[in-house]
Amino acid sequence: MEFALSAAETAFRDTVRAFIETHLGGRAYRDTKAEQQDWAAALLARGWAAYTWPVEHGGPGWTATQRYIWERETGARGLPARLGGMGMLMLAPILQTYGTEAQKRAHLPGILENRVEWCQGYSEPGAGSDLAALSTQAVRDGDDYIVTGEKIWTSYAHIAAWMFALVRTSKETRRQDGISFLLLDMKSPGVSVHPIQTIDGLHTINRVVLDGVRVPVSNRIGEEGKGWTYAKALLTHERTGLSMISLSFRLIEALRKAARENAEPEFQAKIAEAEIKLKALEISELRCLADIAAGGSPGPVSSVLKLRGTEIIQEITTLFLECAGPYAAPWAPEAATPGTNFDPIGPDWAQRETIRYLTGRTASIAGGSDEVQRNIIAKHVLGLP
Repeated sequence: MEFALSAAETAFRDTVRAFIETHLGGRAYRDTKAEQQDWAAALLARGWAAYTWPVEHGGPGWTATQRYIWERETGARGLPARLGGMGMLMLAPILQTYGTEAQKRAHLPGILENRVEWCQGYSEPGAGSDLAALSTQAVRDGDDYIVTGEKIWTSYAHIAAWMFALVRTSKETRRQDGISFLLLDMKSPGVSVHPIQTIDGLHTINRVVLDGVRVPVSNRIGEEGKGWTYAKALLTHERTGLSMISLSFRLIEALRKAARENAEPEFQAKIAEAEIKLKALEISELRCLADIAAGGSPGPVSSVLKLRGTEIIQEITTLFLECAGPYAAPWAPEAATPGTNFDPIGPDWAQRETIRYLTGRTASIAGGSDEVQRNIIAKHVLGLP
């Protein structure tokens, strides 16, 4: 979507492009550990590592339009708009809004400097789509909570130093009112992490068992029993980030290049249809950004972005498989790791996009299942009973 930028916004876009070109020097970005570290260092030195943060917490204080420009320009070059994972995207806004000054001092610098990995302890074996049914208990014992339970589908728990978790501190009230929000040190006695390998052959998610883990009461965010309120605010940030619009635009361009030898009108029409859907979603994103710029928050509209973004990127990756044909069949999960010595079978993109297709199946669940998003949209956006 094209829209008119002001002179100041145009100058900002040019500054961003120059910064990216200086960093890349004409080469393509490869998502290796070394390149991630170089990019993180460059962002931190420029003061852009936390581009959504306000100035008082170390961010640049950009407007919604500036953030939009940054995401599109970095996405066009294959660069991550942000580093820092879940801590940067999801926890930091909650800390900044509801955390104590001591909690902010203890945790925000590590998130900003990309030194501390965080994971999210929400879903449980019996509480996924119905998160209010969580049963992990936190019983008060003096200045500590004793936490016992199990979290599952926990992304990057095997490398995380800390977890932000929802726990049940009361059964005496409405289910949502008995939930609290805790920050849990993953090195604490009683924490064990068990890997879960997914269909893409990668290890990113885990089962985390919490067996009598002591968590200081000072690690509770906000009031006891108010965790559901904080979690809802966090999920709007997560779901907005999960729309994956910048990535989808880049994949559309890559798909066009991959499909040059497939000139069948029917296949080209499928690409055009996916791009039309993506541009329509971008308009919704711009409306959401306009609301944020006016002092609002993403709110339930974030569910629209997350749901449609998931559907579109799955559609694009399905088209990659159709384009690859039999070259999508070989099983080579090592192709997902940049810098390996994998010798591609067929086009160099075929195995990478096959793995992205498999990984993308989880997007229908991560951050709230598609069914949950539709229920939120029906009730809070469309006003249906």
